[in-house]
Amino acid sequence: MTSWRSARLWLGFAAAALAGMSLAHAQLADMPAEVDTALIVSVDVSNSVDEHRYKLQMEGIAKALEDPEVLKAILNGPQGGILVSMVTWADKPRLALPWQRISNAADAAAVAAKVRALPRQTGEFTCLSGMLRTISDKVVPQIPAKALRIVVDVSGDGRENCNPDEPPASVRDELAASGVTINGLPILEGDEGATLEGWYRENVMGGPGSFILPANGFGDFGRAIRQKFMIEISGQFPRKEAHLAH
Repeated sequence: MTSWRSARLWLGFAAAALAGMSLAHAQLADMPAEVDTALIVSVDVSNSVDEHRYKLQMEGIAKALEDPEVLKAILNGPQGGILVSMVTWADKPRLALPWQRISNAADAAAVAAKVRALPRQTGEFTCLSGMLRTISDKVVPQIPAKALRIVVDVSGDGRENCNPDEPPASVRDELAASGVTINGLPILEGDEGATLEGWYRENVMGGPGSFILPANGFGDFGRAIRQKFMIEISGQFPRKEAHLAH
């Protein structure tokens, strides 16, 4: 009787182990071996971003992901798919959306729904250097597939004001040296609107084919992020000093 029970237990453990291995293999099989673009969308949610402005940004990103032309750019790449993650940042950065694969319209709609449902993060300061450091050390190394290009899409309405140990340009240069492209979407509204594009050009933009595409205020964010996604996902980057405007 004891031997029978032992054998039954052993068979149960073996079956569980095989099931676990099968699940692990299935999950690995579902992971893309390669994608065209790994896109990190990095959004400023600091003190100047009230509830209305936050919703304009999230809705703009969601609609851009659902846009038929953006989806066409995603599907027409050599690998037919991209990876997207999102970082929101103020005093501290937060990985708001872990890596998501988009390879069809249903994927895009699902990611857009997650973006719309993200709870608002708040903070007083605009700690851009800390955000870039987190992306460099924790987000880029966790890309779950080989990407033909890695793009960090940084948007915000203010310059660094956290007095960081390392300037934003230093972290930007480190990322760029590793082959990552960092593009800027300065939101030209408020006290820093007149000078922010130049600051982004000097401190944020870097890497292969990098560019600046400003939004003329938060109300223009949706247009700008859609246009920016089209360029970043297609890989048809403008020349380095390009200024894309409405």
